[in-house]
Amino acid sequence: MPPATDWSAWVQMDDGSCGGEVVPVLTAEEFRRLPLPVPAVHMQPDTGWVLVNKETIVYTDPAPVTLTTQLLGREVTVEATPSWFTYDWGDGSGPEYPRFDVFHIYEDLGQFAVTITTEWSGRYQVEGDPQWREVTGTATTTATGPLFEVQERRSHLVTGLCTDVPKPADC
Repeated sequence: MPPATDWSAWVQMDDGSCGGEVVPVLTAEEFRRLPLPVPAVHMQPDTGWVLVNKETIVYTDPAPVTLTTQLLGREVTVEATPSWFTYDWGDGSGPEYPRFDVFHIYEDLGQFAVTITTEWSGRYQVEGDPQWREVTGTATTTATGPLFEVQERRSHLVTGLCTDVPKPADC
């Protein structure tokens, strides 16, 4: 004979969720599709030419950017932050992996351009949810600055000022 039970009929209490609203996830692939800005390459001196065998300073703006997008019908605010910069000097010396500012010494004369690859990390906040969540993965952008010339300049003594009129012959 089966044992007696005091069980009542089953009643469904909820639809089986873990409680709370489901928040969409911004994937690395979606992060990479965002229109991330390409940071500009800045040089000092910014004259269109630099001196051979002297330090040329290169930098870019490390400020985060804020973007908005739609994800599963919800507005999402994304904060993308440059987390790493890679500089390629254009002279075959190989890329270097600095952070926000650096210099390079060109050893050869010629025309060159600096290329910067920026790695972005991100976090996002879904509309109506106060919590910021990290994006798993990174995105990259690449920019090449303008051509500049590496020149050699020599100084020498002159008899007068090179701004004199008429200009001295040894200027």
